[in-house]
Amino acid sequence: MRISGMATFKQQKVEDFYEIGEELGSGQFAIVKKCCEKSSVTEYAGKFIKKRQLRASRRGVRREEIEREVNILQQIQHPNIITLHDVYENRTDVVLILELVTGGELFDFLAQKESLSEEEATAFIKQILDGVNYLHSKNIAHFDLKPENIMLLDKVPVPHIKLIDFGLAHRIEDGVEFKNIFGTPEFVAPEIVNYEPLGLPADMWSIGVITYILLSGASPFLGESKQETLTNITAMNYDLDEEFFSHTSELAKDFIKKLLVKDTRKRLNIKQALSHPWITSHEKEEQETSESKKQERRRLKTKRLKEYTIKSHSSMPPNNTYVNFERFAKVVEDLSVMETTFSGLASAHDSLQEDIDALISIYNEKESWYKEENESVRHDLSQIRYEYRKAESRKKQLQDEIKSVNSTLNAVSGKYDELKSHFESLNQEISDELKWVQDVIQSFQTEDTSEGYINEDFTSVFNKDLNETLKDLLNSTCNGELIASMKLDISESGR
Repeated sequence: MRISGMATFKQQKVEDFYEIGEELGSGQFAIVKKCCEKSSVTEYAGKFIKKRQLRASRRGVRREEIEREVNILQQIQHPNIITLHDVYENRTDVVLILELVTGGELFDFLAQKESLSEEEATAFIKQILDGVNYLHSKNIAHFDLKPENIMLLDKVPVPHIKLIDFGLAHRIEDGVEFKNIFGTPEFVAPEIVNYEPLGLPADMWSIGVITYILLSGASPFLGESKQETLTNITAMNYDLDEEFFSHTSELAKDFIKKLLVKDTRKRLNIKQALSHPWITSHEKEEQETSESKKQERRRLKTKRLKEYTIKSHSSMPPNNTYVNFERFAKVVEDLSVMETTFSGLASAHDSLQEDIDALISIYNEKESWYKEENESVRHDLSQIRYEYRKAESRKKQLQDEIKSVNSTLNAVSGKYDELKSHFESLNQEISDELKWVQDVIQSFQTEDTSEGYINEDFTSVFNKDLNETLKDLLNSTCNGELIASMKLDISESGR
């Protein structure tokens, strides 16, 4: 049934091959119904396991967990273990066709008896050990051994025990550490509570608790709350009270003590449990005991076991006890119907709660996103305001500088007009002076021409040189005054 590491199940409708009958029981994500094979008219039990549709969802069982349970059931074949016949799959469920067990739970059967001999108790524990021995020989740990999972094949005087429900079973591999928190608090081993590496010894602890309850009708670690129960387990808070074990043999007490050991290395393994004297030589011990003591402790009263069974089924408060189991059978049946109804309501409530949690999760994610975006926008706006203030400050500074430059330019323009006017005045004066010089030179020329000292060429050269010299003198003088005036104005504006 495995292809490339993935289990594949028959995709046909189970209804095409089996008649689906009454409901036999239900769990959180599974319903067990009676089925009849159409071809052979053989009756089976159909376990309808609800598949988890979404990985993030909590509703249903993950496919790998279903595959693990199916693979383990396919590997085991033992008289004291339920047998897997076939597997089907549809869109919502995986259906396990299992061996039909009709005898009910072991503790329910024993609670209807008036008393129980220690030999009978030993025989039942021996069957449980045989089934567990087969599992452990294949390195398979059940991890959920409890009275509800110890069923009777049918209702006969000498019942045949069947171990059921392998939903938590795991194959223990050498060198591979396995840790998990699962199981029923009342029966889990300390290593499960402490989240330590798990192995086959966890089943032996559960057998010790089951034996304790079977012989006394009391649960060794059960507290008023789940937390109190787990605390009792880790603290090893239990005793073999004489009130509960006054008619129990020392060998039986020794068997329990060696199973309820916190250190897994010191706890009895399955082989040691099967060879324990209480299992192997109980009859011999009874023969060596005096007849009076034998009669005194041969029969174990089942009154407390009846009370424990009713409490475990009906979830009644611990102080409510009943003497006659048959008298309250109808009450238990009605309570079972009510529990089924409440279970449906609880399932609907859980589904609604999951939807609400999903919506809250989405809302929280959106709210977180909006907060991040809001912070980002606020940061950007703050940066923009800062840049705007800088730009405004720079703008004002530039305006002040422009005003200063305009003022300087106005001053330079006024100075320039003043110098220009002065230059024009000087130019006029020089022109007048040149005119006078020319007149003088012309008078010289008139006087000296006849004598031959000065000719016309000399006059033109002299006039040209004189004009250039005067112009250079005027230009240098005006430029120097202009530059000096500008420097003076600029320094004054800087002040």
